[in-house]
Amino acid sequence: MKTVKNPWRDNGLPEQAGLAQGRVSEDADGAHALYGQCPKAAPTPLLNASALASGFGIAALHIKDERGRMGLGSFKALGAAYAIAREASRKVAEGAAGSLETALQGMTFACASAGNHGLSLAAGAPLFGAQAAVFVSETVPEAFALRLRQKGARVIRAGQTYEDSMAEAQRQARDFGWHLLPDSTWPGLTEPGRDVMEGYLIMGSEIAGQLDEPPTHVFLQAGVGGLAAACAVSARRTWGDRVTIVVVEPDRAPALQASIEAGRPVTAPGPVSIMGRLDCKEPSHLALGYLAEEADWFAAISDEDASDTVAMLAEHGLSTTPSGAAGISALHHAGDAFEALGLTPRSRVLCYLSEGPEDG
Repeated sequence: MKTVKNPWRDNGLPEQAGLAQGRVSEDADGAHALYGQCPKAAPTPLLNASALASGFGIAALHIKDERGRMGLGSFKALGAAYAIAREASRKVAEGAAGSLETALQGMTFACASAGNHGLSLAAGAPLFGAQAAVFVSETVPEAFALRLRQKGARVIRAGQTYEDSMAEAQRQARDFGWHLLPDSTWPGLTEPGRDVMEGYLIMGSEIAGQLDEPPTHVFLQAGVGGLAAACAVSARRTWGDRVTIVVVEPDRAPALQASIEAGRPVTAPGPVSIMGRLDCKEPSHLALGYLAEEADWFAAISDEDASDTVAMLAEHGLSTTPSGAAGISALHHAGDAFEALGLTPRSRVLCYLSEGPEDG
């Protein structure tokens, strides 16, 4: 496992880094208030994994279990669906719509997705009268495309990679006047992705009321960085600088780690990772900007270590995917980095189980 201590902690990346302008949202109270209006709103459990903690050589391990979130099987139920609900709420508040249920009639929300972000968009759009268009690459399993269609989404296959499908989503959104809702941010497009990340703050808001004793460490898996940034916001808001934040990526797609090393956003090319939800070669600019200020360490784990952790968790009744287990995997396979990360037998660690198994 490769670890990099963040040299930009507190100060952030330099002005010449070329980051998109803007900041991640820190409005956890507003996010929680809007989420509370959803009929399916309910907190997910925080598991006390004492047996795992003992095996890892630490005092305590708590796992935020997002596998049952709103029946969609992933933390991303809080993302696109929340952002769409926020847009509907704005229209009602401005008097442009009479009710939430019809606030977005005539609108189509589009995204590229290799998994749960598209499912969240597909589930959220029709709740407010809108349509959903989800662009997927040719490599995305047809079973997932079927799940999207069952939610009423139009599924459009484009290209061999996520990046290909994103480019086509951007083109068609521009041509047809659709509203592009990515789970990332880049120069020229930050507000939609910012709203998506704001929904993720709900997890941290729940944890603040579920965890009695502050953790010493938080391990956060990252693709483009949305989950990691939102959960880092929550950790700092709740526990301040007392907690060490470790951001975890596939070593085949270390977009955040490579950008931290370069001092600017960079593309991190590499082969396909089995951590498909995290296999993102370019970072979200707003997420990178925040994590450069607030994360303490960036770690990159191998596919083999992630797979091994999935098998180990299954033995403990915690079925998930390599992506869902990535943060736990970095703790599981810390090895020589254990002491460097400040871990000791007295450490109390918080991790996220971000999604259920593929067939769940």
